Amino acid sequence: MTDRVIAQVTDRIRARSRDSRTAYLDRIGREGRELRERGPARGRLGCANLAHGFAAAAAEEKLDLRGTAKPGVAIVTSYNDMLSAHQPYETYPPELKRAVRRAGGVAQVAGGVPAMCDGITQGRAGMELSLYSRDVIAMATAIALSHDMFDAALLLGVCDKIVPGLFIGALHFGHLPAIFIPAGPMTSGLPNKTKARARQHFAEGKITRVEMLDAEAQSYHSPGTCTFYGTANSNQLLMEVMGLHLPGATFVNPHTELRHALTEAAARRAVEITPHGDEYTPLGEVVDEKAIVNAVVALLASGGSTNHTMHLVAMAAAAGITLTWDDMADLSKVVPLLTRMYPNGQADVNHFQEAGGMAVFIGDLLDAGLLHDDVLTVAGRGLDLYRTAPALKEGSLAWAERTEGSGDLDVLRPVSTPFSADGGIHMLSGNLGRAVSKVSAVKPEHLVVEAPAKVFDDQLDLLRAFEDGELDGQDFVAVVRYQGPSANGMPELHKLTPPLAVLLDRGQKVAIVTDGRMSGASGKVPAAIHLSPEAAHGGPIALVRDGDVIRLDSAAGTLTVLADLTGRVRQGGPLSDAEWAGTGRELFASFRRMAGPAERGASVFSGGAA
Repeated sequence: MTDRVIAQVTDRIRARSRDSRTAYLDRIGREGRELRERGPARGRLGCANLAHGFAAAAAEEKLDLRGTAKPGVAIVTSYNDMLSAHQPYETYPPELKRAVRRAGGVAQVAGGVPAMCDGITQGRAGMELSLYSRDVIAMATAIALSHDMFDAALLLGVCDKIVPGLFIGALHFGHLPAIFIPAGPMTSGLPNKTKARARQHFAEGKITRVEMLDAEAQSYHSPGTCTFYGTANSNQLLMEVMGLHLPGATFVNPHTELRHALTEAAARRAVEITPHGDEYTPLGEVVDEKAIVNAVVALLASGGSTNHTMHLVAMAAAAGITLTWDDMADLSKVVPLLTRMYPNGQADVNHFQEAGGMAVFIGDLLDAGLLHDDVLTVAGRGLDLYRTAPALKEGSLAWAERTEGSGDLDVLRPVSTPFSADGGIHMLSGNLGRAVSKVSAVKPEHLVVEAPAKVFDDQLDLLRAFEDGELDGQDFVAVVRYQGPSANGMPELHKLTPPLAVLLDRGQKVAIVTDGRMSGASGKVPAAIHLSPEAAHGGPIALVRDGDVIRLDSAAGTLTVLADLTGRVRQGGPLSDAEWAGTGRELFASFRRMAGPAERGASVFSGGAA
């Protein structure tokens, strides 16, 4: 039986979204019926249009594309070989084309989308384009699918903004089935605890740049996703819980026989669920209110990335569903924390996989009534299908239900004995606005911080203050403002974690309050992030001055400045368009003006797909 609060929140979302969701379903329903009645989409194209569509195809594919017997499958790829998580996608298109053809369809690469690496751009000007890139990717996905050649889509994406962007763009073609195909995590390298210690030592000047680079290179060492549980791996976990991966596909390493078999199986399945088969599974019906709630539950239970407090809001909106931070806050009260993956612990996603992975995680949440089972997935009806794990038996791919529980209770626990009784992400509110706090990696003694503010309008100013010793020997709350969506693209401020962690380890009470983001890999330092309204929109954070006492209470869910702000004039301000230039940022000036607040998804789109 579904947990009472889970059911109540789902019903509340459904009631709130009724008009927009109905309009969305009506639209994709009309488009889906037309596809089913008239055959493959390309059959509606004029002769010149269609000839352009198959001009470069191989001879056998050209024959298939001229006819209307075989469904067309779009491949939308985010491949580049700079981004380790996406490098394995280099070989996927020909592999997918062969598998689709064997299954009775015909596949084409419909388009590519950009994929930037937040790890490379941390602390750099390029990071200010990172969040905006999500909506660029959504638009690029829409362009790829706009050619009216396709009856299903295979979406190749892993990392931070890429999966949400592909998701949003594909939902605007919600009458098409869509399967996300992961590439898998790299094998484990330098332990995360050792890497974090090296970063702190480098911040203190105790090791050289060469030694630091050696440590980083041992951590990030091969093709595949970074192994810590940040936004990229949160993306992958959520896609499986929402039924958009094949069961158990999420954390299988690249270039293995099982990874290859799962990739081929996804291609075959895409053909089976087109409008022209017996298992038509449109994306817009897979992503319903229950699937969105399942995603939030999984995020909380796994202590996932805070970035998804924005992404999931924007992703839901694309399906005509209105998700709010209040919904997340209510769910957090009843969803326990079941995993310890760095930065919430010392294990990585490979250890999670070895402990039982997604089959155990999903199965236990289902048994506790914390996930909706009665949902549509790309594997069929019911999330119960995702209790199974894939394996190769005599060279053939098969799924079997995992009946045993976690193989490592230090990494993955059941609902009956969780790491924490509530979720790993808390929502905060108070006279500074609303914010998000990731508590799963914060020690209990650091959940409440009350200290004078030190105000910075640029993260580089804070780093300089640390290097000059200005922050030594004192308790403080670092207020880093003008970092919101409209100010400068809401960059991640992950480079602030090592120096603040150094001060924390010295015994100082330290926290950060910002209208910007922290990386999905951040967590040790208590933080109130995504503060809304942001400083650039006149939020109270713009009125805070050095010395104002701020109380951050992540346990109680409050964020308060203990000062009278009445009559104060805003200090500082975001850069002007002329100043916010270089590294291509000037091309995104219009995005600054269109970006919505963090709690509404920080999107440049004014509404959902409805």
